[in-house]
Order: sequence, then C-alpha cells, then structure tokens
Amino acid sequence: MTTYIIRRLIIGVIILLLVTMMVFLFVRLLPGDPLMVFMGNLRGSGQINTMGPEEHDRLMHEYGLDKPIYEQYIKWLGDVFQGHLGKSVGIGQDVGTLIAERLPRTAYIGLILFVITTFGGIFAGIYCALRRGSWIDNTITTIANIGMTVPTFWFGILLIYLFGYKLGWLPLFGWVNPFEDFWGNIRHIILPVASVALGGIAGMARLVRSCMLEVMRADYVRTAWAKGLRERVIVIRHQIKNAMIPVVTVLGGTVGAILGGSVFIETVFSIPGMGRLMTTAIFDYDYQIVQATALIFGGIVIFSNLIVDIAWGWLDPRIRYG
Repeated sequence: MTTYIIRRLIIGVIILLLVTMMVFLFVRLLPGDPLMVFMGNLRGSGQINTMGPEEHDRLMHEYGLDKPIYEQYIKWLGDVFQGHLGKSVGIGQDVGTLIAERLPRTAYIGLILFVITTFGGIFAGIYCALRRGSWIDNTITTIANIGMTVPTFWFGILLIYLFGYKLGWLPLFGWVNPFEDFWGNIRHIILPVASVALGGIAGMARLVRSCMLEVMRADYVRTAWAKGLRERVIVIRHQIKNAMIPVVTVLGGTVGAILGGSVFIETVFSIPGMGRLMTTAIFDYDYQIVQATALIFGGIVIFSNLIVDIAWGWLDPRIRYG
C-alpha cells in the first residue's frame, strides 16, 4: 500500500505539472497584450493617461514577458517552490495575498456543499433502495431525475428571483464573515449552496440507489438472510459497505464539480472567493492569477483522488497494491 501511495503521489505531481504547463501556454497564446489591459485599468482609474514604448518595455521586463515562454515557465515554477505565486498584472498585488484572502471562503462553501451532497445523496439513495417501489422511493427518484436535468445556472437565478426578489426572505448576493455574524452568513449562503447542491444530491442518490439494489441481489446477501441475521446487521455490514466502493470513486470527481460550481455561485452571488477571482482574471487576461488558481484547484483534485484510492483498500480487502 505504501508503494502504491508513493507511486500515485509521483503521478499526481506529474499531472499537476502538465496542467500548469498547459494553462501557462494557453494563456500566453491568447490574442492580446496583458499590459494593455493593465494600462487600460490605470487609465480608467485616472492614474495614467498614456503609455509610451519605453513604459511598455519597462513593464515587459518587470513582469518577465520579454523572455521566451519556456524561461518564463521555469522561473514561475521556481518561484512557486519558494512560495511566491507572482504579482498580478491587472491588480498590481501579490497573487499569494489575493488567494490567501479568498481561498478560505471557497473552502468554507465547498466543505458545506461536499457534506450536504455526500450525506444527503447517500442517505436518500439507501432509503430508496431499502423501500424500493414505495411512494417515497418514487417521489425521491422523480425529484432526483429532475434535479439532474435542471441547469445549475437557471436554478440559481430562479432561487434568487423567488426567495430573494419576490419573497425577500434571503439576501440576493454578498458575503458575511461567519466569525463576525454567523447567522447572517448562513442567510447569505443558503441560495448559493442550494443552487449547486440539488444536482449533486440527485446524482449521488441515483448512484447509491443503483449500487444498493445491485448488492442486495448478491449471493452473500441472500446467504446472510438465510442465516437469520438481523436486517440492520445485513444492511450495515454487507450491503452498505460493498455498495460504497463505486460511490467513493465518484467522490473524487465531486470535489472537482464543487470547485467548478464555485466559479458559478461566486460570480452570480458576488462572493469574493477563488472562483470569482479566477473568472475576473480570465476576462482581464491576468495570467499570473489564472496560473496560480489552476495550480491550487488541480492540487486539490489530485489530493482528493489520492484519498479515494486509499479508501478503496479499506472498503474492499480484496484490493491489494504492491
């Protein structure tokens, strides 16, 4: 198992390097000049009126844009290993400082989404499988099918219109620090979390229900019933544990889906997190922020997949890695 984990770590680092390399290349191959965007922002704020060739060349040298792409990438990678993520071209601030301010907000919402999606979907799927054919099973399955087809963006706008604009029960957008006003924070994140959680719970419930029904037909489950074991023992020891193996596999992808959802909810609901920072950086052609956020998001996904691989060995003793 130790050898497998080390091997997976090495593969994860290689994948992460490839991801950063692709993002680094694609951002620089896009048409346009990031310095022009930067100078446009300064002109818009009244800090500068024009930029001559000398000023342009000075900024090119300051941000290292006058060097070949491979040299820029090697320098950026070396700075990352030293804990420096660069300086934003559009904002003019340290990227590490910007991320340190916004990452806790994205992690906070992402953790809530992960818990609600995972446990809500697992509980609903198990209950539907154990009560297959009942009115509750039919109702939850119908809602799950609808939830999987409803676009997240449309559902979020609908929630804003109904509960925020029409009824006025919840704030339309914004962010409140949970350490300063916990209940105010809860009111602000209900709509963002609900808009993304519906699809996640629906997909998880469908998967768990299918896995449970497949396990319930297995020979070892019928043997357990024939031995006269109690239903609780059979469900917990034989059905749930074996049905969770495919579910655990999906959990690694759930983390990536939540990170992708953060881009949507933080943009629509004006939450100053990593997703909104990345979206703004893409439109402003701020390549330093795009590279750093891609590096962090990629690292989180790779780490979550490593945890999933380790969990396989615990759930299924037949799995042995050299």
